[in-house]
Amino acid sequence: MAIFVDKDTNVLVQGITGKFGALQTKLMLDCGTKIVAGVTPGKGGQTQFDVPVYDSVQQAVNKHRVDASVIYVPAPFVQDAAFEAMDAEIKFTVIITDWVPLHSEMKIKAYAKGRDTRYIGPNTPGIMVPAQTSLGMISPSAVMPGSVAVISRSGTLTDEVASQLSEQGIGQSVVIGLGGDPIIGSRMIDILKLLKEDGQTKGVVIVGEIGGTMEEEAAQYIEAQFNKPVVAFVAGRTAPRGKVMGHAGAIIMGERGTAESKINAFESAGVSVAKTLWEIPSLLRKVV
Repeated sequence: MAIFVDKDTNVLVQGITGKFGALQTKLMLDCGTKIVAGVTPGKGGQTQFDVPVYDSVQQAVNKHRVDASVIYVPAPFVQDAAFEAMDAEIKFTVIITDWVPLHSEMKIKAYAKGRDTRYIGPNTPGIMVPAQTSLGMISPSAVMPGSVAVISRSGTLTDEVASQLSEQGIGQSVVIGLGGDPIIGSRMIDILKLLKEDGQTKGVVIVGEIGGTMEEEAAQYIEAQFNKPVVAFVAGRTAPRGKVMGHAGAIIMGERGTAESKINAFESAGVSVAKTLWEIPSLLRKVV
């Protein structure tokens, strides 16, 4: 299996009958995603694009093998939806929803620690293995199969960087949007540990941004243990201190979390850092 999911992953969509969930379900099906069931309380017995809908996650897993779920429910209900997926022993979840309350994110994180569950998000564009499967809303036109993994904190830049690589003939093994909130399920270092063991991945592109210490942690791990070439880009170089720039997690506090701190950490670890998005493919060609 690729990182987290592949063409054989059976997927459950939570919030499948909502306007956004239905639209994205259709797009995921068009990408070849094996969606075996959906959940919307009160809509059990219906179908959405021929996918059976259930009132609860437990009802769905009683009828189908479910390997992963993707959550499109409104922010006030995300905590319950995530708990429901974890209680049903679904091993991987993608939380697409934005504007999830911080206290809910904290509770989801703590709940997941007590179970054998991994998740990405909230506030993520999802994950895509090109030509195999998509859980989320990464554009299929931006990607192509290959051997470079893309890890991004920015939803918009996830598509943009994948598109830049594809235009230059550099395919991707997996494209992952981590999510732009302060508390997320999987950090860069978590993904790097998995990519280290992934035979399909020969190189990695990290798309970071100001705020938090994820990039510095990733740089330390790369220098000490990671054995594959990495190219990085850090968004927000000109952002003023203490000002949120788009994402809740993209805020500079103190000396760490600045673009300069992150760039210095990557360069000290031997990572090539692109000054612009357009530099990424050429830098990658030099190291992969």
